[in-house]
Amino acid sequence: MHSNEKSKASGLESYPTYRGLPPLAGLCSMQDAVDRVWSVEESTERLKRLHYVVRRLYETFTARITAEPIYELKTAFSHHAYLCSEQITSIRKRVSEMREPPLGLERIPHQGLERLMDEVIAAPTTELLVLGLYEIVVPAVRAACSKLAIDAHPLADAPTVRLARLIDFDFTAIDDFGTQAVACLVNTAQRQESQAWRDMLSDCLQAAGRLDGTQPSDAAVPAPIYSSQPYKYDGMPKRDERFIDPFNAGVNPEAFLYDEDFAPRDKTLMMSYKRLREIDVPEMMASILNEIQDKPWEFHMEMCRQLWDEARHAMMGEVGFASLGIDWSKIPINFTWSRNLNTQLTAQERHGVLFFIEQGLMPKTGKRFEWEVGVASGSPLSALFQDFDWADEVLHAQIGRRWYVPQFKSLKESLEYGDECWSKVVSHWGAYREQGLTKHRNWWPDVYQEACLRWGVQPDPLALAFHETYETKRADLKALKA
Repeated sequence: MHSNEKSKASGLESYPTYRGLPPLAGLCSMQDAVDRVWSVEESTERLKRLHYVVRRLYETFTARITAEPIYELKTAFSHHAYLCSEQITSIRKRVSEMREPPLGLERIPHQGLERLMDEVIAAPTTELLVLGLYEIVVPAVRAACSKLAIDAHPLADAPTVRLARLIDFDFTAIDDFGTQAVACLVNTAQRQESQAWRDMLSDCLQAAGRLDGTQPSDAAVPAPIYSSQPYKYDGMPKRDERFIDPFNAGVNPEAFLYDEDFAPRDKTLMMSYKRLREIDVPEMMASILNEIQDKPWEFHMEMCRQLWDEARHAMMGEVGFASLGIDWSKIPINFTWSRNLNTQLTAQERHGVLFFIEQGLMPKTGKRFEWEVGVASGSPLSALFQDFDWADEVLHAQIGRRWYVPQFKSLKESLEYGDECWSKVVSHWGAYREQGLTKHRNWWPDVYQEACLRWGVQPDPLALAFHETYETKRADLKALKA
């Protein structure tokens, strides 16, 4: 007699509970709990396959942030990398709970999955990248999660069922964005030209027996197309055509912000610029995550959270300009900070600069001061954004204390190292001008006058005349190399 026949014979279809309450905490029926066939081995194997693909997705999203020109993709990749990192952490925790030491989480589960992810990260164009990510890999993750939630024993393996649903929840947001991104970026001709490659990616999944391995296959793993040579991270920041004059360092917003002669309302405009300019932080942090490979997973998890926060801060600046009806694409959003750090320092030195800056934002003259400016300005939006920006930066300083400071004898030594590393960076302010890359135009008066028009006030003559540059000072107002 089969198990379901035994269940029926035992009367489990009408299993009695107190006043008809759902049995088994509402997880499933009594009959389902008796009938379902499952094992720890099956659960862990599927989770390990998910772990491999989601971690490779995390690596792909972070690796492609810096050299991806399109701003909306930079921010989306930052968000999607963060969502992946959270779910990777959850998978690692769940596998560790199921008597699996050593966990085997770094093992490549199937060559087909390896070829799939190698191809996607190596996609030579933005259009191919979004097709591979959002039409092939992300749907495969969702399908594997949906099947795992259905197949796993709803009572014995309830934590895995919950985890599969949570992963699918996060990946629904990724999937939704990806569907829209593909529709916006990929035309009919590009789709047709990519057909062979997309078929090849599908063949990789078929050879692997699908992402979760539930469909055994003797199909061969297809030959590589773009991954014949291992992917190499590109640390040179790129921007789309809306980012005019990106070498422009003709305005020093920190000098304006900390000058007591200027009004809080006017400073909120400069803070919107500072926030939007923070898109260069994910561009730099991606290099750390790609080039420092000797850290445990927890380092990547926390640093990716910080990377995502910085992308959010950039979008806060974007919203700040939008709230005033100001077109930010008419403002030079400088990228020389990420460019210079990525090309002149090692990953360890960049981490030192990052921590030095984050720690420098903790005193009253840092993030608290910016929040106070937002409050004093009378702008609820500015106060809100600076409130959360301050909270995020406190977290980032803590992350640095966990993962950066222990490499030194003391906090003082770690800060001195970061300061020294930043001092090593040559700004090329004059060289960029001599090479014709920028004239370091003072864009502030035009933007300020437009904002005053929106506010319905007359410009402050002193603020209108502001003209300090980055020629001799860095963002913390210390002298720098020319």
